[in-house]
Amino acid sequence: MKEITDIFFDLDHTLWDFDKNSEQTFETIFRMYNVDLPVQEFIEVYLPINRKYWRLFREGKIEQKNLRFQRLNEVFETLNFKSSPQLVDDLSQAYIDHLPNYNHLFPNTFEILDYLQSRYKLHIITNGFFEVQHKKINNSKLKPYFKTITTSDDAGVKKPNPIIFEYALSSAKTKASTSAMVGDNLEADVEGAVALGMEAIFFGHDPVYKGTQIQNLNELKSIF
Repeated sequence: MKEITDIFFDLDHTLWDFDKNSEQTFETIFRMYNVDLPVQEFIEVYLPINRKYWRLFREGKIEQKNLRFQRLNEVFETLNFKSSPQLVDDLSQAYIDHLPNYNHLFPNTFEILDYLQSRYKLHIITNGFFEVQHKKINNSKLKPYFKTITTSDDAGVKKPNPIIFEYALSSAKTKASTSAMVGDNLEADVEGAVALGMEAIFFGHDPVYKGTQIQNLNELKSIF
């Protein structure tokens, strides 16, 4: 790998364990609103539907408010759970309010950040909403590790749009040729970064992808 000075991380599904934190949030708000659904059954349906709506949001085909409402509404419809638009609205807002209170991180997150921090400047690029993402980063004690945090709200576009990477690079006062991106989404994180001339590490496993892949954050020690 060429000489790297700056490493950019995605947040959700890369450092911050979105699935585990999301499940605990739904357990809390279902109790609050007396939603009589087994959370595990709900989550199994919710996760792929949530990914679908985030893809639409990333592609600019749906707005934030619609994403929040429609993903829950579709899950309830799929599970034949009778709900009202008001309940879906209330749950959507409660979910956003409570999600940053749960802050499980992926194994070895602090260990790898401690290791990298002494060698590189670290940053975050996330498609999440500004207020929610900053709460997650603060509450999970990640903030001290990162020189800059770029959300899609800051840049006005979402990964893989090159504008958000250019915005993040400018904020970090660095350049693509000496920067690397670590993320769990091949399209948004990896392809988006590579298109701009950055190195990219895929956090996940894809038998077709020929680039650098890791399945545990500690594997970054053998790369950087």
